Amino acid sequence: MAIDGVAETTVWSEDRSAYAALFHALAEPTRLALLEHLASGEHRVRDLVHHMHLAQSTVSKHLACLRDCGLVTVRAEGRSSWFSLADPARLEDLVESADELLRASGVSLSLRDHDHHEPIVGEDEGYGGN
Repeated sequence: MAIDGVAETTVWSEDRSAYAALFHALAEPTRLALLEHLASGEHRVRDLVHHMHLAQSTVSKHLACLRDCGLVTVRAEGRSSWFSLADPARLEDLVESADELLRASGVSLSLRDHDHHEPIVGEDEGYGGN
């Protein structure tokens, strides 16, 4: 049984950098907001720039981080890049687990309850809410 425990510890140690990259990606509020928006479907970078009210370079930098750790995928279509969640169901499970951990630790804020950006009046009119 101790051998199994050692093997599990070794696997954890060998994969530490992948875990660190994943948690680093999830540790930034803007990247969480991007993931939340991508949960509604595939979006172009320009759509995300419009929705997030951020510079294109900032959105692209955050998307690269999310892509590098495997949370999002990119599809090229002409000159546009379309981003989507790589595994929406597992990401949803992860967010639900985070909510449970936060509740268990006495933190009442849910990731789903936090609005990262106040919309500008009329901003989404005719835009389909994306």
